[in-house]
Amino acid sequence: MKTSCLLALPLAAILIAGCSKKAEPEVTPPSNPPTLSERAEKTYENTKDAISAKLTEWNLTPSDIKADLEKSGRVVRDKTLAAGEKVGGALDNARIVTVINGKYVGDKDLSALKINVDASEGVVTLKGTVASVELIGRAIALALDTEGVSQVISVLTLDTGETSATPAASSPGMM
Repeated sequence: MKTSCLLALPLAAILIAGCSKKAEPEVTPPSNPPTLSERAEKTYENTKDAISAKLTEWNLTPSDIKADLEKSGRVVRDKTLAAGEKVGGALDNARIVTVINGKYVGDKDLSALKINVDASEGVVTLKGTVASVELIGRAIALALDTEGVSQVISVLTLDTGETSATPAASSPGMM
């Protein structure tokens, strides 16, 4: 009888240990990674927020721009260059123009085809048309927020949507 009791104790211990199963953490199914479109939209929103902050910092709100346009017909903003940031020659000017044009292409409200960007020794000049005063500010902010740019001069005008199309004269004999 003593032998059966001695065998029963380890057997009971094994059974109890087997029954007290540790709780396993729940496994959540992996979420789908964001699509390219979702990532692009998120990037656009982040960029838009960053630009909004810069518009205020650089006095590029619509009221600031309207006041400048009424005074002189153009908007000029200077930026202090960071330590080590250089203002260079023709190659650097070409890089600045390319970077700014790329920013305009990436902005769904600005047209790189309607804004001409020139750069010379860190001074960027913007010429052309945009749809609103807010877009003048955004164009200036994007240009100012480019490495190597120390000043932006904007002579951008508002596109009223009117075109001065003259009917083409047809030449005799041509049909």
